[in-house]
Amino acid sequence: MGFGQLPSPSNALAADARSLNMLKLQAGQKTPAAIKEAAKQFESLFMRELIKSMREATMKSGLLDSAGGDLGADLLDQQFAVQMSGLPGGLSDLIAQQLTRQTEGAEPIVSTPKTSAAAPTTASAPASIRQSGFVQRHTDAAAKVAASSGIPAAFMIGQAGHETGWGQHEIKIKGGGPSFNLFGIKADAKWTGKVAEVTTTEFVNGAPIKTVAKFRAYDSYEASFQDYARLISETPRYAQARQQTGSVTAFASGLQRAGYATDPAYASKLSRAINTTLQLQRAQA
Repeated sequence: MGFGQLPSPSNALAADARSLNMLKLQAGQKTPAAIKEAAKQFESLFMRELIKSMREATMKSGLLDSAGGDLGADLLDQQFAVQMSGLPGGLSDLIAQQLTRQTEGAEPIVSTPKTSAAAPTTASAPASIRQSGFVQRHTDAAAKVAASSGIPAAFMIGQAGHETGWGQHEIKIKGGGPSFNLFGIKADAKWTGKVAEVTTTEFVNGAPIKTVAKFRAYDSYEASFQDYARLISETPRYAQARQQTGSVTAFASGLQRAGYATDPAYASKLSRAINTTLQLQRAQA
């Protein structure tokens, strides 16, 4: 790539300081095309670092490791990063808005993305960024409850992520305020606390049915983790699942067999969410 050229949007990645400085300079010229390309490049760099950190967190056998293999993996990471960037409604759109506002002398509306898990986690951001932000946001509260309950923090965060769409579909109380209910725990006759009444989907004989249900509401996310751990630890029908925290699949299957959810595919979906959380925790460590 020449010094005075924009990188090709289809297959290039600005990988050095000179290229990035050129992108900043061209974005500063207020050309919409230059701003859009600069935003895509910054998103690509972030995605490359995220993929790289997740790859490094994966255990290697050591049998086929080599410098050539590492180079090939790095090139593949670059290719994936470029392909995952620039999508409509993605992170690059937010970056482009910021660059446009900055060139016009206005205050930025989002932070410039950094190569860390603390990137913006909006509903329009790519799924991997939402998941990473969700895991980081709830790690401390889950860790506290894990220490007292023995249920792995990753298991709880993964289930919370699955139940809420990684924070996109959290249950709201009347008026739109947060219920802090991360696990979809319903308000039964024994519940004396706050309640959120919403429309939800239940599966009856394998068919999805819309119904209105009452859910528990809390004062904090930590209280939600505490109530979940208490439910799993003290309810007899979850006793088998509670004893299977050494296996993601066994734990998820145990919850489904005990009737935690009516979705017939709940165990497989929950297993994927927990494994995603474990990978992100390793990448963030």
